[in-house]
Amino acid sequence: MSNTEFGVSVAEVLVEGLDELKKCINLQASRSEVIEAILTVYFQSDVDHEVRVRELIIRRRKGTL
Repeated sequence: MSNTEFGVSVAEVLVEGLDELKKCINLQASRSEVIEAILTVYFQSDVDHEVRVRELIIRRRKGTL
């Protein structure tokens, strides 16, 4: 499997959470590895991703997330 690189801009609070999660993993994982693991779990779940992502984007824009 090949990887594709792309830039992502995230809120500082998410970066802080990501860095805390990296410390808990104790695998010396990079941010990219942690994000890839989170996305893997997300897409392997039984969630209607289109509906869920739409809901999350709307909530984020309204400031209720």
